[in-house]
Amino acid sequence: MFITDIKRVIDQVSREKGIEPEVLINTLKEAIISAARKKIGPRADIEVHYDAKSGDVEVFHFKEVVEEVEYHDSELTLEEGYEYDPGCEIGDSLGIRIDTEEFGRIAAQSAKQVIIQKMREAERNAVYENFIHKKGKILNGIVQRFDRGSIIVNLGQAEAVLRPRDQMPRENYKRGDRIRAYVLDVLEESKGAQVILSRTHPEFLVELFKTEVPEVSEGIVTLRGAARVPGLRAKIAVSSIDSDVDPVGACVGMKGNRVQNIVQELRGEKIDIVQWSPDIARFVCNALSPAEIARVIIDEDNRSMEVIVSDEYLSIAIGKGGQNVSLACEITGWHLEVTSEEEYSRELKEGYDSLMKLKGVGLPLAEVLFKGGYSSVLDISEAEIEDIVSISGFEEPVVVEMIEEAKLILEKELGKKDQDLEQDLDQAPEDDNKIQDTEKK
Repeated sequence: MFITDIKRVIDQVSREKGIEPEVLINTLKEAIISAARKKIGPRADIEVHYDAKSGDVEVFHFKEVVEEVEYHDSELTLEEGYEYDPGCEIGDSLGIRIDTEEFGRIAAQSAKQVIIQKMREAERNAVYENFIHKKGKILNGIVQRFDRGSIIVNLGQAEAVLRPRDQMPRENYKRGDRIRAYVLDVLEESKGAQVILSRTHPEFLVELFKTEVPEVSEGIVTLRGAARVPGLRAKIAVSSIDSDVDPVGACVGMKGNRVQNIVQELRGEKIDIVQWSPDIARFVCNALSPAEIARVIIDEDNRSMEVIVSDEYLSIAIGKGGQNVSLACEITGWHLEVTSEEEYSRELKEGYDSLMKLKGVGLPLAEVLFKGGYSSVLDISEAEIEDIVSISGFEEPVVVEMIEEAKLILEKELGKKDQDLEQDLDQAPEDDNKIQDTEKK
């Protein structure tokens, strides 16, 4: 036979490539059938039997017994059939054992090519099946080469790619360096499975904490969410199901050793570990740490919150380049607007003054309207009647009158602005003449 020690080959390839033996055996059968048909004819009915214990291969060519042969590769006469089975009859199908040596060198080469092709397909499928289960996990690899800014990483059974956008800023690698990264995706492509890695994804931070903090892997501490500005700053929200376990302390570790290991892996990225809370206001205050929050104003309908801090904590709450408030928005899922107490007091006074222009609106009602999201006469003029009725408790006719009054006030203010503008334009030529007279003198 053109393939020797087939059992040994199948066992070796299966072990080294991670391909199931059944896949290789089916590949072998297809290859032999392909080779046999090249030698005998395209209509040949070929069956291949493989003995898994001994590794022996038997090939049978089935022909139908007919009165007159039309297709020699699938039919034979009754007289020819008697040579194989003296009791055969017209219409019987006879299985004739054939020697694979008869296939010849060309047929053997064809079979080899089919085997190689099928093995590659099976290997690609095996790689995909192996790595698809590792999606969302951290893997270690070796930097193998560089391709247009991407880092090609050897994972043993497959190569992975770390694209430029998934690389940490200011990180430099050379060939042979060890690298640790998060499996972002596994793509099944014609050239084989492609493993996409990332060191910038927030889940990379989450998986690092799972590795470093036993309480997380044991389920005592839960990681509620993470946000990152890769290489600069990150926030991760944690909670505990055990009141005796401080989730923040567990993640920090003794003398900060646990979080420090992660900081080193992320090349000095600053990590804020935030106590999660079901009370969204409390959670937001924790998320904006180390800034101290004076008060929060919540707009649940729009999932937004105005956060007021003392002037000294304003820059801390916002953070460099807005990093702190941006990361807090990301892990809380709320839109946050940070305002200093001085600015808030000024806005509050301006809002109250504007609302108190309306008849019957004193300080108490102005406060109610302001807290309801109406901070000026303009807001009242554009409001829905039902909304103001619900927060003020006034009857609908009173509210209708309030809205109409607000519109009149705005019209008057707009008319005054137009009048002032016209006066400025009228004075402009006079001013120009004065300037020209001065220049002449």
